[in-house]
Amino acid sequence: MPSIRLLTQIPGPKSRELSQRRDDAVPRGVSQLIPVYVQRSEGAIIEDVDGNQFIDFGGGIGCLNAGHRDPKTIKAIQEQAARHLHTCFMVTPYDSYIRLAEKLNALAPGTWPKKTLFVNSGAEAVENAVKIARAYTRRPAIICFEDAFHGRTMMTMSLTSKTHPYKAGFEPFASEVYRIPFGYCYRCSYSLEYPQCGIKCAHALEDAFRRVAAAESVAAVIFEPVLGEGGFIPAPVEFLQILQDICRKYGILLIADEIQTGFARTGRMFACEHYGIEPDLLVTAKTLGGGLPLAGVTGRADIMDHTGRGSLGGTFGGNPLACEAALATIETIEETYLCNRANVLGKQFRERCVSWQSKFPMIGDVRGLGAMQAFELVRDRSTRVPAAEETTQLIRYCYERGLILVGAGTLGNVMRLLAPLVITDEQFEEGLDVIECGLEAIQEKMAVVAKTA
Repeated sequence: MPSIRLLTQIPGPKSRELSQRRDDAVPRGVSQLIPVYVQRSEGAIIEDVDGNQFIDFGGGIGCLNAGHRDPKTIKAIQEQAARHLHTCFMVTPYDSYIRLAEKLNALAPGTWPKKTLFVNSGAEAVENAVKIARAYTRRPAIICFEDAFHGRTMMTMSLTSKTHPYKAGFEPFASEVYRIPFGYCYRCSYSLEYPQCGIKCAHALEDAFRRVAAAESVAAVIFEPVLGEGGFIPAPVEFLQILQDICRKYGILLIADEIQTGFARTGRMFACEHYGIEPDLLVTAKTLGGGLPLAGVTGRADIMDHTGRGSLGGTFGGNPLACEAALATIETIEETYLCNRANVLGKQFRERCVSWQSKFPMIGDVRGLGAMQAFELVRDRSTRVPAAEETTQLIRYCYERGLILVGAGTLGNVMRLLAPLVITDEQFEEGLDVIECGLEAIQEKMAVVAKTA
């Protein structure tokens, strides 16, 4: 039996009414990717207020690797709610914060002793990682990458690469932030081919020490092992290894932003494990909370302890409901072998994408790691002109037919897979069939336009 169930035009009348109310009550700066309003969800299925049922390939933008309303997570939240909701860990603490810190200290790459701080969001965690790195090294500069996304606060906007819609109009940004190319092989900054390129983009770090920021002034290099919002771009293995070697050489801390890559999405608990990288500080969020707001900074104990008492924290950071939800979510990931499941789904998605690539010239690149997969749409494979408008059309085609997809990419032309890892094989294939039909429709439209041009 199909999982998609459409009872009304999409969006339905109740969703359209809510959209009108939203326009009056919510700032237009808060984006709305899909114009349907949720009534309930379960696993990889979302039901809207009009009774329509969708397969979810968006996963709350990577927050639901263990699925919507994971039973173990819901039970943990309910039991904690019956005890207490909030006391502030800094005033009257509780054991779930400590148990979760112990768990992340054990899971994070690196053999050294570790400690963990909890806050409310990924952006807040990145802010704290930068703050901790600067305090430990007593250096001001932070180096980040082209096409990176780290958040929407002032510091994380400064670290984020994409200008529209995230940065334009919000200037001036934080100082002492410097940007170098990422290992984006499909659109190499140096017009070279991997692996003959010698990983020139990674060696750009030492060039930056000569041209933009002296090595002795750099506190940290922050990176996503696989770019998220930037287009699901996995770095070449050598890229991150070279970065780690350079950072160790100059006493620079390495900050891994695993907000979207973490907790089984790439087929390992953390994407750094694929690369043999042991970051000094590791930032987590999204799936960590199982659907509740929670983020963490896990790092070498000597680094984490370098700041003074009272210098880290926040009123709601490590809320007891969120900590219990996180512990249960991690338990589900481990007990149901979701890392293995991610690799199975990723292989299945990639095989379909490669077959589409032979049929549809608009698919320029297929890439990913584990279930963090994507394909990049272009208008011409030889010039690689981005097909941003067609990407938007594909997203709309899919949600109007019961599949929720989220785009990505600095150029707005990437389709990314963020389906909950608990999705069934039947649901997954049904969703892929919708994408294929959408690609056929858009490719035909492009061909007609080309003939009449």
